[in-house]
Amino acid sequence: MTKNVALLPMKANSERVKGKNFKNFKGKPLFRWVLDTLLGIDQIDKVIINTDAIDLLESYNLPVSEKIIVRQRSADLCGDFVSMNLIIEDDIKAISAENYLMTHTTNPLIAAKTFENALSEFQKLDKEEHNSLFSVNAYQSRFYTASANPVNHDPNNLIRTQDLPPLFEENSCIYLFNKESFYSTNARIGSKPKLFATPFFESVDIDDEKSWALAELYFDYLMSQKS
Repeated sequence: MTKNVALLPMKANSERVKGKNFKNFKGKPLFRWVLDTLLGIDQIDKVIINTDAIDLLESYNLPVSEKIIVRQRSADLCGDFVSMNLIIEDDIKAISAENYLMTHTTNPLIAAKTFENALSEFQKLDKEEHNSLFSVNAYQSRFYTASANPVNHDPNNLIRTQDLPPLFEENSCIYLFNKESFYSTNARIGSKPKLFATPFFESVDIDDEKSWALAELYFDYLMSQKS
């Protein structure tokens, strides 16, 4: 059985940034950034692209690689309101693997090392204790509900923010699971997940024009650090 399969779903249209997956981001189509990163990771055996945009992919120079499997998305799984978990289930039914790593084309800044660290962490998990892993942003700040109730602090007993218990935000960058954990919840986050904090500047998820602009700024910063 194939060991590690990456799932990279991709659709032709997007609501808030038109043609987002194929729009030029810093010199190449957005989808190429995470795809090229995944293809360069030795631990990943296959990359599955479940898409309704095969013709578009080919016109935007989809790389030629034995690692890539392009799957035509069935009509009943197309549209903006279809659960991503249904698309994942379609892939894992079709492609058997020991582990699945799911990510998005909208996470262009995730480094290969971060994917590798997540894979390594997942491999080491005691599956009786944690059967899946997903990436998060950790925040130590003062949070309130919409009705102004404090969530993680006491306004009458202020302590330093760095001493507050952190809250964690699912950032949609990395999900790791196997078939057993998927079917424990029918979702990419299993019944006993492990949190995996990703580096701040890598963790932007492009969802709208503002996050697109933010990703470009973060990209420039990361490139400046490398040089």
